Parts: sequence; structure tokens; C-alpha cells
Amino acid sequence: MNPKKEEKTILLVNDDGYFSEGILTLQSFLKKYFSKVIIVAPDRNLSGAGHALTFTKPLRIREVDEDIFTVIEGTPADCVHLGVGVVLGGKKPDLVISGINQGPNLGEDITYSGTVAGAMEGCILGIPSVAVSLFAREDFLFEEASKVVLDLIQPILKKGLEKNTYLNVNIPNIYYEEIKAYAITRQGHRNYKETVIRYRDPYGKPIYWIAATQFNWSAEPWSDFWAIKNGFVSITPLDLDLTNPIVRKGIAIL
Repeated sequence: MNPKKEEKTILLVNDDGYFSEGILTLQSFLKKYFSKVIIVAPDRNLSGAGHALTFTKPLRIREVDEDIFTVIEGTPADCVHLGVGVVLGGKKPDLVISGINQGPNLGEDITYSGTVAGAMEGCILGIPSVAVSLFAREDFLFEEASKVVLDLIQPILKKGLEKNTYLNVNIPNIYYEEIKAYAITRQGHRNYKETVIRYRDPYGKPIYWIAATQFNWSAEPWSDFWAIKNGFVSITPLDLDLTNPIVRKGIAIL
């Protein structure tokens, strides 16, 4: 028997596209508990799109299915804006969840992440927002990760988040019962090993592909990667204020 649904509206966005198994699984799971769970997501995979908004051309919204909408050629941040301003008629949802992303968003990678950008945009609009990623490359356990998401959002829906704060959550790809704990972490670090691979198109002209051949995250204690490596859910609070903390303390850096 399903519990009585809470009268809450949750907006789901992502950077993997409206067809992604992660966002569809999360929507199906959360619909058991909340009255309105809406997907507004890009029409294609935009991994690595970062925090871009579309100013140079108009956008279209297409209704794909009940409570599933896609923004044609739109970014994750666009999807938050059109989700709130159009699909929800200007009424802010109780929560924005960006994900569940296929793969992690750890360390400096959050600067590229369209998943994290979706949560950041929700925070800019004054909505409690969470980015969620699953640490795997295949055999994704999205149903198990959805149980973690439910645990995390229940206190947020009751108490909200601090102003200008949003969460970057990374979940190990293990069964719910195997998760050791939920850890508040800091953004980690990795040594980048991107490679530019050169190919030739059918006409013999060079083309290039930027590829991350190695990740090399540093497992410093209480960093996001350290938590995942040890079977914890990593919860990293992020701030809209990107000022270096040293400056905030009044310490000269030049």
C-alpha cells in the first residue's frame, strides 16, 4: 500500500536528455510520494554543457508524455527557467532536482557539469535545489539511487536550504542497504589527463575529439571522491558566491 502523497511539486531537469533512464526512473519513483513530479529536460545529451543560458535564439517546448516536457535545443539552465516560467505557469516548485546523472560529478568537474548547473540555476531563482549523480559507467542502479534521493529531499522539503546554497550529491553505484552513511563533504580535486585525439573526416580534413582518458581523483579525507570510494553518499554544499574564502576572511592574496 502506497503512503499518502505529499502535496509537493518537484521539477526534474538534467543534462542527459528527457529520454535518460536516470531521470525517468527518478520521476516514476518520486510519483509514489509526491503529488506533482514534472520533467523538463533537453532534447539531447548535453553533458559538459556547464551553466549556459540561451539568449541568441528562441526556444520551443514539446510535450513528450504526461508530465514530461523537452526544450528543443535548450540547456539544463534553460530547462529550469522554462519549467518554472512556462510549464508551471510561473509558480515556483518546492524543489528542483537535477539528475539522476549517468556518471559522477566530482571535484573540478562540477564547473563543466550541466547537472550541477541545473541545480545552480534553481538556486539562483530562489528554489531549494539538488544535483544528483550516480558513480558508474554502466549497470546503473537508478532505482537504488532514487531511494537515497528520497531520504535526502525529505528534510529539505520541510526546512529548505540556506540562502544561496545548493547541494551536489554523488551516490555510489551499490544497493541501498550497502550504503554506509551520508557524508557532508568538500569539493575534491583531480589531476586532469584529457587527450586531444585527431581524426580525419571523409574529405581528409582534420577533426578533433577531447577525451578524458584518466580521472585520477584525489581521495583526500572528507572530499567527495573519498566519500564515494568508502561507500558513503557524498553531499557537497555549494554556494552561489564564488569568491575565494581567503578574501571573505579579509586576508590579502596579492
